[in-house]
Amino acid sequence: MSSQRAPTADLGDVTPARSRHQGRRSAVTLTDGLAVVGTADGDLRAFDVSADSGPPRPRWQYDTDGEPSVVAAVPFDGGLVVGERSVRGEIRCHDADGDLRWRYDTRTDLGEAQQETRFLLPFVASLATDGDRLYAAARRYERRTDDDGNDLRHFESVVYAFAPDGTVNWTYRTDGSPISLDADDGRVAVAYNRCPGDHQHGLVVLDADGGEPRWMWDPGTDGQRRVGDVALLADGAVVSSHGDYCGYRLDSGGRERWRVPLATPTDVDGDTVYAYPNHVHATDGGAVFVTGNTYPEAGRETDARHPSEHTAVGVSPDGHRRWDAPVGGFASGLGTDGSLLAVPGAQNFRDRDADDHALRLFAVADGPIDTLDTDGVVTAAAIGDGTAVAVEEPVVYHDEGRERGAYRLHRVEVESETGRSRR
Repeated sequence: MSSQRAPTADLGDVTPARSRHQGRRSAVTLTDGLAVVGTADGDLRAFDVSADSGPPRPRWQYDTDGEPSVVAAVPFDGGLVVGERSVRGEIRCHDADGDLRWRYDTRTDLGEAQQETRFLLPFVASLATDGDRLYAAARRYERRTDDDGNDLRHFESVVYAFAPDGTVNWTYRTDGSPISLDADDGRVAVAYNRCPGDHQHGLVVLDADGGEPRWMWDPGTDGQRRVGDVALLADGAVVSSHGDYCGYRLDSGGRERWRVPLATPTDVDGDTVYAYPNHVHATDGGAVFVTGNTYPEAGRETDARHPSEHTAVGVSPDGHRRWDAPVGGFASGLGTDGSLLAVPGAQNFRDRDADDHALRLFAVADGPIDTLDTDGVVTAAAIGDGTAVAVEEPVVYHDEGRERGAYRLHRVEVESETGRSRR
C-alpha cells in the first residue's frame, strides 16, 4: 500500500477540530470533473479535478452569510444539492456554475432550535437521488424534562422528496432520528439511529412515488439505538445495526437472510466494550461495514479497546466475513463508486494517534487498496470516474496542544479496474 502525498487545494481558515468529534462540518461531492466542497462556514468551493498531475484548480465559489455548516452534498439534475447544519437547516440546489436554483428551509417543518448550540440546530443528515428526484432527511434534536425531572431526548424529523424545480412531492414525518438514506428502483430506504419516541422502526423503506411505507425492519433490541446505515440491493437491503452491533442482509420484505457480528460486546481486561457499526456499502459482490469508537457497557470512559473498533469489514454475498482492515479513526461517511470505497479517517478520540490520519481506499471484494496519509484529520470523501477526493481539517489534541494539518482538499487518481491510485 502506498502513502504518498497527493495534490491539494487550500480551503481557507477553519477552527481546528479537537480531541472529541464535533459532528460533520464539511462535505464533498464529485460532478462532471469538479470536486465541490461544502465548507464549515456554509460556502461552496468548486475545483477542477480532471486527470492531470497538477493540484485541483479553483473554478467557482458561492459565498453565504457564514451560516455553519454544509454537511451533505450530492450531484443532482446537472448541478448539485447541499444540506446544512444551521439555524435554517437549509437545503440548496445549485447549477453546474454554482448559481443558486432553489432553496428550502427545513426549520419551517422541524421548528426552531431550542438553543443555537451546534447539536441542537436543524440538521440535514443525508441526501440521496435516484436521478428523477432528490431525497433529503432532516432532523432537529432537543432535550426535554419529564414530570419526575428525568432528561429526555426528542427529535422532530422529516424525509422529503423534491422534484428538480424544488417542488416538494411528498414528506414522511416521524419523531425518530434519521441518519442515512439510499434510493433506487422506486424505493427510498431511511435508517433511524435513535428511536426515543413513538416511531420504533430502525429501517423504513418508502415508495419513491408517494412516500408510503412499503416495509419496515428493526433489530428488536432494547433502548433507543437502532440502525446506523442502509444500502439498497435489487432484492432487499443491507443494514448496520446499532442495536446489537451486527450487520444484516434483508430480503425485499424485511426478512433476515444473514447476520454478521461486527463489534459486539467483548471482555477486554475485565471491561466489557463494544463499537457501533456506523456505515455500510453493498453491491452484488458483497458488503463492507465500517465501525466506530469503543464504548464501555458501564459509563463512558475505558482503557480497553474493542478489537474491531475503527475497522472496515468485508462480507461475502452469502454472509461470510472475508477480510478486515483498520480505518484509523472515526469515519463520518463513505465515498462510494460501484465496488470502490473511500473512507475518511478522523479522530480516534481515545488514543489520538496522528499517524493514523488518512484517506483509505477499499474494494468490496478484496479489501485494502491504498492509503493517503494526511497531517490533519480526514472528514469527508468522494470517489468516482477514476478520482478520489478528501477534505482534511486541522486538529489540536487536548493532551498535545500542537496544531496538525490544514483545511484543504486532496485529490487522488484511481485506476477504475483495480482501484490502484496513480500519483
